[in-house]
Amino acid sequence: MATRREIFRALTEAGAELYGEAEARQIAEMVLESRGVSRNMLLVEPNEPLDFPDLEDIINDIRAWRPVQYIIGTAEFAGMDFEVSDAVLIPRPETEELVDWIASEVGDSASILDVGTGSGCIAIAFARAVKGSSVWALDISPEALAVARRNGAKYAPNVQFVEGDALSDFSVLFPEKFDAVVSNPPYIPDSDRELMRLNVTDYEPHTALFVPDNDPLLFYRSIARTARKMLKSEGKLYFEIYESLAEEMQTMLRSEGYDEIVVREDFRGKPRMICAKVSSTKR
Repeated sequence: MATRREIFRALTEAGAELYGEAEARQIAEMVLESRGVSRNMLLVEPNEPLDFPDLEDIINDIRAWRPVQYIIGTAEFAGMDFEVSDAVLIPRPETEELVDWIASEVGDSASILDVGTGSGCIAIAFARAVKGSSVWALDISPEALAVARRNGAKYAPNVQFVEGDALSDFSVLFPEKFDAVVSNPPYIPDSDRELMRLNVTDYEPHTALFVPDNDPLLFYRSIARTARKMLKSEGKLYFEIYESLAEEMQTMLRSEGYDEIVVREDFRGKPRMICAKVSSTKR
């Protein structure tokens, strides 16, 4: 039986050529953690035998660019381990900043709608961050909603999940107005696919990633138009955005009847979040 050290080395070697040594080591640590071997356990008792019957399958997955989160079936977000599958996007750390921003601006018992919820990470993290909140989440994919509901049952049972299309008038699906509507919709232009790693383009759901080159604001515009009818008088619309679209987003939001527009940078210094209120003249 192989030792922890030997398995760690094999996993690292599998990913090093694709990801570089440092990231490959992180991937190996995540795989071992999923099997109950923490980084500290690996350091303290590296020669302890470890039963790992599917090691070769995982090595092949790593070499084929399969994201480690899909390999182990979970992704960390806001201190929680979310179930993920290839039906949902892998939660990203910059999205945590969006949740923190919203939570800092709304009071307790706020109501929020998350459009295009995927794994449910935004809705669930918000429900846990804001005491007494009322949280609804929308997605067009039954497979994604199945994942989101399991995550909700684990971490935030009061979140309500609804099947619906972000490109339709989804306001008819909800019985209340909201203090905030938030979305991290598809926003990457098709032509940018060739610039992206295969671990994204070969595995994560394209319907949640890409938009036509001739209309990159397709989802933003539709969501903004519907959300205008759904927000309370002081409610706000929040988006995660593509860094190259910040100016176009501001122009679009003004044309759709919003003002008080604020763009925020993420921890990498890129403009990745935007907030707006419905103009008082458009209500």
